[in-house]
Amino acid sequence: MKKFIIITTALSIVFLSIFLFYEPTAERYSSSFSPRTLYWGVQGQDVRTVQDKLLRWRYYDGEVDGVYGARTYRAVRKFQAKNGLNVDGIVGPSTANALGMATTSVAASTQGVNRKADEYLLARAIHGEARGEPYVGKVAVAAVILNRTKSPSFPNTVAGVIYQPLAFTAVADGQINLTPNKDSIKAARDALNGWDPSYGCLYYWNPATATSKWIWSRKVILKIGKHWFGL
Repeated sequence: MKKFIIITTALSIVFLSIFLFYEPTAERYSSSFSPRTLYWGVQGQDVRTVQDKLLRWRYYDGEVDGVYGARTYRAVRKFQAKNGLNVDGIVGPSTANALGMATTSVAASTQGVNRKADEYLLARAIHGEARGEPYVGKVAVAAVILNRTKSPSFPNTVAGVIYQPLAFTAVADGQINLTPNKDSIKAARDALNGWDPSYGCLYYWNPATATSKWIWSRKVILKIGKHWFGL
């Protein structure tokens, strides 16, 4: 009987330790803290719901097809402007709530939840844009995104900056949807905690692959790995 009690107690301690100290993997992190954000290029029933609502409210004049394209983008911006929301053309938590689409995840508006959502979205951007770069280069990419949120020339939210049309290759080619690794998550966390290896830069690019002539007009501040960072 004593042996049974000892084994049961030991198993209980192990179970409680796992429950209390288990750190979620990236996949669990994603499902807990990264509610689906709708932006140009995504498809699905939730996009169809947005289109249907905006059509009924006379903001949207296209087909309700579940594809977030130019007409949906313009309609969302009109809705946001009319309702005093941040005009970025993205259906994030605030816009979803105004559309009457809030879920438990979207409706949660405490600073802690918002911080986690931004952290994971940043990690996805880092993983899509800077895989294979030095760790400091990953943090610098995240810092550029955060610096843009503070500039009047860009949207003032992490999601708004990342999903701004044609702003990042990882969004255009779908790599933003890859599961970030631990380094990318840690880099996002370090950037959010104030580390800025870019020293305030608003742009970065790979000179070997950059196709925009305009980007060469930017002043280069420093180079990290394959990326150049500038203003």
